[in-house]
Amino acid sequence: MSGRYLEGKLAVVTGGGRGIGAAIADELARLGASVALLGRTLEELEAKARQIHERDAVRALAFRCDVADEVSVRDAFAAVRGQLGDPAVLVNNAGQSVGIAFAETTREVWDRMMAVNLTGTFLCTREVVPAMIEARAGRIINVASTAGLKGYSHTAAYCAAKHGVVGLTRALAMETAKQGITVNAVCPGYTDTDMARSAIENLVRAGRSEEEALKAITRVMPIGRLIRPEEVASAVGWLCAPEAAAVTGQCIGVAGGEVM
Repeated sequence: MSGRYLEGKLAVVTGGGRGIGAAIADELARLGASVALLGRTLEELEAKARQIHERDAVRALAFRCDVADEVSVRDAFAAVRGQLGDPAVLVNNAGQSVGIAFAETTREVWDRMMAVNLTGTFLCTREVVPAMIEARAGRIINVASTAGLKGYSHTAAYCAAKHGVVGLTRALAMETAKQGITVNAVCPGYTDTDMARSAIENLVRAGRSEEEALKAITRVMPIGRLIRPEEVASAVGWLCAPEAAAVTGQCIGVAGGEVM
C-alpha cells in the first residue's frame, strides 16, 4: 500500500483528543489526511490538533461537539464543512462505559449509554452519508468493542449500545455497498486508555492489587496484556486503504486472541 493514500482527504474523528481517538487521528494524519477532531473538551482537542499539524504538516482543527446532542452534532459538522469541506472518512470513536450491576442500572444510566454510544454514532453518520453518496466514495469506521459481539457482566447498558453499533454498521454497509462507501467496525478488547485504567482503579479500591486487577480484566485475552491504542488505529488506517474497498459490513476484533 502507498504511504499517504489519504492525501487530499478529510477525516473526522469523534472523541479525538485522547486515547484511541487520538491514536486514530495520528494514524490518519500520517497517511496524509487532514483531520477534524470532535469532542467535548476543546482545549484538549486543540492541543492534539496543533501537535498533528506540526508533526505531519496537514490541516488539523478542533471542534466542540457532544455526540449525544443533536444540535451540537449538527452545528459541529456544519463548522467542519465550512472550514475543511466534506469528510471522506468518519471515525465514530466517542463513547462512554459504566460498570454497574443490571439490577442497579437506572433509566438515566441506560439512556446515557444509548445516547453517547449508539445515538451519537447515528447522528454523526447521518451528517456525512449524503455527501458520500453524491461523491460515490467514503469510509465510515465505528469503534465498537468486544462488548458489541459478546456479553460482559455489569455492563448490560454498554453491551446493548455497542451491539446496536454493530447492527447499524452491518445494515448501513448493505445499504451503501453499491455507492462506493464502506462501513465497518473495529472491536477492541480492553485497551490501555482512561476507560481501562478506571476499571483497574475500581478493582484496586475493592481490595485487589494493581497486578491482580490487570490480570482480572485481561484474563480472557490470550495475549495477556492491554491492547495499545496504536494497534486499534492501525486497523482503522487499513480499512481506509484503497485495497480495502471490498471490505464492508465487517466487525474486526482487535482483542489479543479473544474469541467472540
